[in-house]
Amino acid sequence: MSKAEELAAKILSGRSDQNFSFDDLCHVIECAGFQMRSGKGSHRIYYKDGVVEILNVQPRGGRAKPYQVKQVRELLLKSNKNALRIDHLLEQRRQQLRR
Repeated sequence: MSKAEELAAKILSGRSDQNFSFDDLCHVIECAGFQMRSGKGSHRIYYKDGVVEILNVQPRGGRAKPYQVKQVRELLLKSNKNALRIDHLLEQRRQQLRR
């Protein structure tokens, strides 16, 4: 299991919302196919074609805010009917990075 898959499983479990690294959250978001557009200061704004919601995340002391971890979990579940099979999204991201 890759790091992104382990992190996604951690998000999907719902047991680590209070103690989730901001960089790890951004890694999962990017591996799920979201693209970052510029934001002000520490804010990172992510969007994905075909997904109406936009993710606006920012760190608090190097950690992700719990409500933002919850938002990512809800988007993963919504955009991926079988959220535990995030490997398809990860493979798409790997292919994008190879280009």
